[in-house]
Amino acid sequence: MAHGDITHVDIPSGDMERSKAFYSDLFGWEFVEYPGYEGYPMFRSPNEVSGGGLAPRDGSFTQPRSTVEVDSIDDALAKVKAQGGRVTKEKEQISETSWWATFEDPDGNVIALHEGD
Repeated sequence: MAHGDITHVDIPSGDMERSKAFYSDLFGWEFVEYPGYEGYPMFRSPNEVSGGGLAPRDGSFTQPRSTVEVDSIDDALAKVKAQGGRVTKEKEQISETSWWATFEDPDGNVIALHEGD
């Protein structure tokens, strides 16, 4: 994925089975739970350009959240701060070659960042 591409969408769910059935019927998404990510069913779009997952709805996660690919999370977070945004989750390693973080833009929208493969 290139810098600026939306790579992933997290959708909050209060009932995983209901949500999986809804999105499977609506969009044809197939859900898979990968080892180490139990309880977080993931999907790929039919053209395999983007994907996402169903995350448990809780008090802090109530709206869908897009993830944007960046060349450098450190650089992106510096720009977020300089432009009046707020870092809500500092850079965290996902695997040996990938990281993520989240920020809130000046309007209160939470966006995730991804760096790596």
